Amino acid sequence: MKRTIIDPSQLELNDKVVAIKRVSKTVKGGRTMRFTALVVVGDGNGHVGVGIGKSAEIPEAIRKGKEDAMKKIVEVPVDENNSIPHDVIGKFGSASVLLKRADQGTGVIAGGPARAILEMAGIRNIRTKALGSTNKQNVVLATLSGLQSLQTPEQVAKRRGKSVAEILG
Repeated sequence: MKRTIIDPSQLELNDKVVAIKRVSKTVKGGRTMRFTALVVVGDGNGHVGVGIGKSAEIPEAIRKGKEDAMKKIVEVPVDENNSIPHDVIGKFGSASVLLKRADQGTGVIAGGPARAILEMAGIRNIRTKALGSTNKQNVVLATLSGLQSLQTPEQVAKRRGKSVAEILG
């Protein structure tokens, strides 16, 4: 997968906190508590990124997660009815997410973690199903993996040396 790097300063980004976990580490003097924040950023127009931040305080963990997500913004192809060009399965770890294109007016039919990333990417009509693990972090990363593997009909036509009309049939 080729990932194009996008300058986040040119985009108007919104952020959404998907999950905040309290994690602890046992040391000689007792337990140290930290927080992990899973943050999704996007402009609602085909650009989305996911980041993870860790800190002793929740606001600092969210800030770090947002900064991490801004470094990892990717472009997602969106078709004319605000859906995806074709069906795809995204995989990350033991989590798989089935992403199916939908007609205008369907809305976003997805669970919480997948919904966050799809809404930030600007996809308005899609059906999804989380298969395998339902760990929030893995579901978000599997959804991002599926979105990254999408190709427009123009890209497929160029790769095969055919016209778009031949590809769409």
